[in-house]
Amino acid sequence: MGPHPAVAAIRLAVRRVLHDILNEHATPSDDSSDSPHERPPSPLVLVACSGGADSMGLASALAFEAPKLGIRAGGVTVDHGLQPGSDLRAEEVALRLRQLGLDPVESVAVTVGREGGPEAAARDARYAALDAAAERHGATAVLLGHTRDDQAETVLLGLARGSGIRSLSGMAAVSGGPGADRRYRRPFLQLDRQTARKACMVQSLPVWDDPHNADPAYTRSRLRHEGLPALEKALGKGVVEALARTAQLSRDDADALDAWASQAATAVRDAAGLLECAKLYALPPAVRRRVLRRAAIEAGAPAGSLFARHIEEVDRLITGWRGQGAINLPGKVVAQRQGGRLVIRQG
Repeated sequence: MGPHPAVAAIRLAVRRVLHDILNEHATPSDDSSDSPHERPPSPLVLVACSGGADSMGLASALAFEAPKLGIRAGGVTVDHGLQPGSDLRAEEVALRLRQLGLDPVESVAVTVGREGGPEAAARDARYAALDAAAERHGATAVLLGHTRDDQAETVLLGLARGSGIRSLSGMAAVSGGPGADRRYRRPFLQLDRQTARKACMVQSLPVWDDPHNADPAYTRSRLRHEGLPALEKALGKGVVEALARTAQLSRDDADALDAWASQAATAVRDAAGLLECAKLYALPPAVRRRVLRRAAIEAGAPAGSLFARHIEEVDRLITGWRGQGAINLPGKVVAQRQGGRLVIRQG
């Protein structure tokens, strides 16, 4: 008798990702030098685990699948220090990961700042810690337990904020950290949250439900417990699946527009490398704004602080030129029009 369907589903999702990782890092074998002393070490894959059902299910699936493929598997849990006893809870999670057979395993404490609000600040601190752990251990990839439900919430948050198509594309199945553009993998984006929870239950895996996930003070929590249920009541079941599908369609469109903008970014510059306003004006708005955003980031504007309203102001220097002055952007970057050229530089 095979494993429970929920367990089989999460293992299959992880197996597919591990196969992708192996294929990406495969090197042509050379029989003349293929000695045990010269073979590269097995790749190391870490799982980021909070102790919740999603990440515990992911950790158990990784622990089961990785040895069969010759992959080393470890885990990292991040202590955000936002609740009393969080350090002890992090150590408990680390112990559970070791009991699953993962190695190396570590608990990392971080200091959460205030920039961007509590949720964004915690996320930034968490990813910084995961990036550092991956570098420290030489990990090929870090697995994250985001599910289809998380994806749906991300799309709705983007809609509510009036974000562009890139934001509506939600979380990518593969994304990166500094110097590692394919570090993060999300095997569960096609699985719902209940599948992971069911898999933990049938395997008798203890899970921890973070009280922040039910705290109405947090936007995502309100969306999860009030917003999505209200939408499903009004529109019927299938809202989560539809939103996840919207994310994938939006991502395909955004990727195509980004590729177009990348090509256009060179064509709209003069011999001195300055952006020509007439050539920018001739571009479709979606492509032109991407070129402007890229130029602002290259000039030193932090991507995370550069919002649509900033790019719209710069865009008006092209499409609504009335002699207006320079536009101040995050990171002390200034954009101004000078003699038919758009100059974006540090102020």
